[in-house]
Amino acid sequence: MPELPEVETICRGLALRMEGRRLIRVEQYRPDLRLPLPEGLPGRLTGRRVVTIGRRAKYILVHLDDATVLMIHLGMSGRMVIGDDPETPPGRHDHVVFFTDDRGVIRFNDARRFGLMALSHRDALDSHALLADLGPEPLGNDFNALRLAAALAGRQRSIKAVLLDQTIVAGLGNIYVSEALFRSGISPLRLAASLDAAEAERLVTAIRTVLTEAIAAGGSSLRDYVQSSGEAGYFQHQFAVYGRAGQPCPGCCCDSAGTGGIQRIVQNNRSTFFCPHRQR
Repeated sequence: MPELPEVETICRGLALRMEGRRLIRVEQYRPDLRLPLPEGLPGRLTGRRVVTIGRRAKYILVHLDDATVLMIHLGMSGRMVIGDDPETPPGRHDHVVFFTDDRGVIRFNDARRFGLMALSHRDALDSHALLADLGPEPLGNDFNALRLAAALAGRQRSIKAVLLDQTIVAGLGNIYVSEALFRSGISPLRLAASLDAAEAERLVTAIRTVLTEAIAAGGSSLRDYVQSSGEAGYFQHQFAVYGRAGQPCPGCCCDSAGTGGIQRIVQNNRSTFFCPHRQR
């Protein structure tokens, strides 16, 4: 599933092409994705001008000139791909296609159909059922060591599981939690409540740094993800631990031949990668 850096990268690409443009046509080729598509979606969007495109957690938010906001979640395999030929017929997995007044074409493609689209009024966006319970944005001012420490207090679950809880912090996923825990030197097996103030500070810094670097690299392409331009992301080439079981971690100071190097374990049905020597 695309995580925060991938969704942010897509938003930035869409903004360059769609902001200020009018949607002259919207075509819908099926009634539902993971959830039913909004009633009358093409008619409600056609003729509207795109004011801004933003992001909340893993949701793309398309703000229109009538105060409507189109919310898009990519699910496991969704893509928003920009093209320049409005005459190209839709592909097999193109479910919604947007045509702009400068002959731009933006295709929502989702082979597994785990994505979704919803509509909200701008003033009701924060209270929408999909967004209301989300935690702070990890790159925003509301996310800091004091707030994280308060959220972790008393939680008798692993720190890995708690960081994946979208009500604690929004947008984090499996890849970047593993990478941030490595950089902060914190074991994913630690109980969340066991972290002290200094460790919470290190973790916040690591989360921000990993996400910022991943966005700069265009995200991580492991399976389905591509940028809105169709390009792959490149951050997977900078992974310290994720997907590197048995290999030494960067700057390895332990005997990887004796310890087995980076370890892979399963937590809550998700793979976790970490160095048991450097992460305590």
